Amino acid sequence: MIISEMAEKNTIRLNKFIANSGLCSRREADLHISLGTVKVNGKVITEMGYQVAPGDDVRFDGQRITADKPTYVLLNKPKGFLASVKKGSYKKDVMELIDRAVPFRIDPIQAMDRSTTGLLLFTNDQELMAKLRAPKTRVKKIYQVILDKNLTADSIEKIKNGVSIDRHKKLFVEEISFVRGEPKRVIGVEIHDQTYKAVNQIMESLDYVVEQLDLVTYAHLTKKDLPRGRWRHLSDQEINNLKMLK
Repeated sequence: MIISEMAEKNTIRLNKFIANSGLCSRREADLHISLGTVKVNGKVITEMGYQVAPGDDVRFDGQRITADKPTYVLLNKPKGFLASVKKGSYKKDVMELIDRAVPFRIDPIQAMDRSTTGLLLFTNDQELMAKLRAPKTRVKKIYQVILDKNLTADSIEKIKNGVSIDRHKKLFVEEISFVRGEPKRVIGVEIHDQTYKAVNQIMESLDYVVEQLDLVTYAHLTKKDLPRGRWRHLSDQEINNLKMLK
C-alpha cells in the first residue's frame, strides 16, 4: 500500500509531461493526445488525465521524449549575439552563453537582434512561454535608448499620443523620459509591446536613429547584480510573479 501510494505521487499527467519536454503547451499536448499521436509504452493514449510513471517510454510522433524540470534562466545579453525564437543553428547564438546553465535545451522568450542588449529570459516551461508571448499579456519592458541626436519636446508629445507606423498600426508607450544626468539623446522608454522592434519603429518614424537599445527591466526583473554576458536562475518568488501576470 505504501509503495503504491509513493508510485502515485511520482506520476505526472501526460499533457504536463509533454509540455515539460519543451515541445508544446499543455493545451496543445491535449490536442495531440486526442489525435492519437502520443504513445506510452507502445500503446496509443487518448485518455485525458493519463498518468505517466517514472521509466515509462513516452513517444511523440514516434520520437521518445523526456520531461525535464521546468527551468528559468535570466541572461544580460551582450552585443553581437543573436536571440531567435525559431530553433536552428546560428553564428554567435545566445545559446552559447547559457550552455552551462542546464544540461537540456531552454529557449528565449523573445527574439533580439545582435545589436540589442539587456535582459533575456529563457525557459522550457511552454505554458509560461506562451503566456508571456501572448499580445494580451501586459509585460512591462523598460529600455534605455541612445539616439543619434537629442530628442525634442515635440517628438516626446507625438510619442505619448501614439505613433502611426502605417495605416493599420499605431504604437503606444506607457512612459518616456530623459535619463537624469545624461544628454537628451539618452532616454528611458516603458512599453508593453511584445517586440524590441517597436522602439526602433517609433523612433525611425520620427527621423531618429537608434544607436543603442538596452532592455533594463523585464516585468519585475532587473539587471541588478547581473553583469553583461552573465546569467542566473530565477528565484521561486520571481517565477511565481511571472506566472501571476495578466
